[in-house]
Amino acid sequence: MFTGIITGVGRIAAIHDLGSSLQHGKRLTIECPAGYLDDVGLGDSIALNGACMTVTAFNPGQNQFTIDISAESLDKTTGLAQTGPINLEKALRANDRLGGHIVSGHVDGTGTVSYFAQKGESWELRVLTPSDLAKYLVYKGSITVNGVSLTVNQVTDIPSGSEVSINLIPHTVQNTALHALVKGTKVNLEIDMMARYVERMLSTTVQPTADSPRPPNPQKDKA
Repeated sequence: MFTGIITGVGRIAAIHDLGSSLQHGKRLTIECPAGYLDDVGLGDSIALNGACMTVTAFNPGQNQFTIDISAESLDKTTGLAQTGPINLEKALRANDRLGGHIVSGHVDGTGTVSYFAQKGESWELRVLTPSDLAKYLVYKGSITVNGVSLTVNQVTDIPSGSEVSINLIPHTVQNTALHALVKGTKVNLEIDMMARYVERMLSTTVQPTADSPRPPNPQKDKA
């Protein structure tokens, strides 16, 4: 689990094929800030642009770690098959502050930057989202863009989905890889998981049967 609060900006430094077919994934070598790997171990989870990955090897002395990414993950994400800057977030600890919102690190889809420009001291980011994600986006709701927890300022529905407008403060632009975005850039999106639970509760038609296990009732069960 993650919070969408970026803990470092790294760089995909090298990409190696794990096989010769489209069914094979890739091995990525990630360069990260000095000291970033001091509390990292093999098997730890680190989100790369919002996609949860497992550390398969690391070299703290060179500030590098590697991950293996499957062909399926490459197909469902963007920005992980070429070198360049990347947002990093270590997995949430039980005693950490929840500064953003609950993020699973499972990318729901990709969007396209339609506008990115400075407005006053801040920046406005607009992202076109696919139609299957549009219903989960609400004014003042949360969305994760390339792993960054952000607040939706406006939602405009369009035939192909929706366009969300987001305000970025200077700190966010300066301390994440979002500063490299331009119109047309593809980004990874994760919607607020609470929206999925609400949808499931409202849409399910499954009814309990006589054989279904009943939830415990402490007041009745103790008698």
